[in-house]
Amino acid sequence: METLKHHPLLAVRAIIQNEAKEILLLKRASKDAYGDMWCLPGGKVDFGQTAEEAIVREIQEETSLICSSSEFLFYKDGLPQNPDENHYLTLYFYCQADGTIELNEESSEFAWVGLEELGKYDIAFNNDDAIKSFREDHL
Repeated sequence: METLKHHPLLAVRAIIQNEAKEILLLKRASKDAYGDMWCLPGGKVDFGQTAEEAIVREIQEETSLICSSSEFLFYKDGLPQNPDENHYLTLYFYCQADGTIELNEESSEFAWVGLEELGKYDIAFNNDDAIKSFREDHL
């Protein structure tokens, strides 16, 4: 019988900008996988949930922000680099969100980051490539 490691998993990530066009990054808690690395808000799509529902849920769970709109941008494959890793198909959304950021236990910090500052951050899940793709298409 095949295990889940042999099937891609579906994930979503949110690109949220502030008025200065900086993008919201979250620093993963040190106890989690990819701990102390930075990423876009997001996570796995739950069984029985649409991708749009998942991005709204993940934004609220991770930041307490309320997603007022989301627009699908593109997808990226996250191929496993070794046999112990999963293969992820990640859907990226451009989102508008309102409220005050309050992080859950998955993150230890947040930052609003401009494209020129991305190199200063240790970014997980190739989210930096997705941010660059977004910027190239939306300048």
